[in-house]
Amino acid sequence: MANMPIINIVGTTCTPQEEERFNKWYNEVHIPLLCKYKGLKGVTRYKIASQSAGAAQYIAVYNFDSLKDFEAFGKSPEFSAAIKEMNESWPQGISIVSRVQYERIFNY
Repeated sequence: MANMPIINIVGTTCTPQEEERFNKWYNEVHIPLLCKYKGLKGVTRYKIASQSAGAAQYIAVYNFDSLKDFEAFGKSPEFSAAIKEMNESWPQGISIVSRVQYERIFNY
C-alpha cells in the first residue's frame, strides 16, 4: 500500500538506579528534540506492565504519515542533533533492546 502510516517502535531498558533520570531525559529532552522534525506526527511511551523474558522495559512509538517520512527522518538534522545530544547525555550508551517499523494495514 502506498503512503500508509508508519510506526517506529523503539524498545529500551535501563537500570533501576537510572530509571528516574532516564525517563525525565527521554520525555523532556529527547522527544522534544526529535519532534522538531515536521514529519514526526507524535510519540507515545509505554512502560511494561508485566515482566516477560527478553522484553523491553519501555517502548516509544513514533508516528509518521508514510515510509518516506520515516526514512527522511533518519537523515534529518533534527535526528542527528538528537543522537548527538543523546551520546553526550548518556556516554555509556542507552540499552536499545529493539527497533522495528510497522506499516498500517487496517484501521477500524
